Amino acid sequence: MKNVTAAILIEGGKILIARRKADDHLAFKWEFPGGKVEPGETPEECLKREMKEEFNVEVRVGDYFGESIYTYDYGQIRLLAYLTYLEKGVLVPQVHGEIKWVTREKLQDFDFAPADIPLVKKLQEEEKE
Repeated sequence: MKNVTAAILIEGGKILIARRKADDHLAFKWEFPGGKVEPGETPEECLKREMKEEFNVEVRVGDYFGESIYTYDYGQIRLLAYLTYLEKGVLVPQVHGEIKWVTREKLQDFDFAPADIPLVKKLQEEEKE
């Protein structure tokens, strides 16, 4: 099973989501940004690296948020999500076709990658509490 990270980046009550490009696996699906954990790397280090590569920003990784395990046609992944905070820079998508800031209740309006859906549900449940 491959470990993959996801940033739950919340600012001003809105959450960052990113849309995959047409030529990507899961084309046009929305996701929480992140990526594969490299050998010898912690999930937190991975998120910092991925956010730098994907958006040219520096982030602080906060508390663990939750996980999702999903089996795609190429294998199983464990998606590890962390609350993440923008420290430095302006988000400029390098690998995604589009980014949006959305409220928790609006997350359901987007077509998310399957592994991200349990995280969407958890975010929406927390909003109701």
